[in-house]
Amino acid sequence: MKRSEVKKAQERTAELFARAGIVLTEEERGRIEVAGFGLGRLEEQGLELITYVNTDRYCAKELALFPGQTCPEHLHPPVNGEPGKMETFRCRWGTVYLYVEGERAGEIRAAVPAGSEAWYTVFREIVLGPGEQYTIPPGTKHWFQGGPEGAIVSEFSSTSRDEFDVFTDPSIVRIPVIEEDE
Repeated sequence: MKRSEVKKAQERTAELFARAGIVLTEEERGRIEVAGFGLGRLEEQGLELITYVNTDRYCAKELALFPGQTCPEHLHPPVNGEPGKMETFRCRWGTVYLYVEGERAGEIRAAVPAGSEAWYTVFREIVLGPGEQYTIPPGTKHWFQGGPEGAIVSEFSSTSRDEFDVFTDPSIVRIPVIEEDE
């Protein structure tokens, strides 16, 4: 991803946070992470986030999803003898479609990104609106997508070790290199 693409996504994310009433400092606005997963399809498969705190005991983040944007299927494995990350998603604004392991209950509301169908394998649907939350146990495959207007989700979790996340799609690079514009 080019630096100009990251900057544009950061600006758009800051606007989405503002629409949702989430106030960020200037320093935080500059730290908005744009996770494109090395796929080159940020609008379809990506995630924008700000990490407020991440210690050896707990983590708090704000996640932003543009309309229809999907965070690809993954799980948080055990690391250094500790269980994988347990996380609670609390929807603050918009709608988020969350999919976890378990029985599929008919048609889902989200759209699996075209060409990536083989990498989406869990379809127990949880729909979260503002004020609703769901806790994902460690080691549970999951993926999520912003609804028609997008979504802002607060994540409260045990320590986040993103570099160890296991994605179903083997082509995903969790922390890809940002390229300079030419």
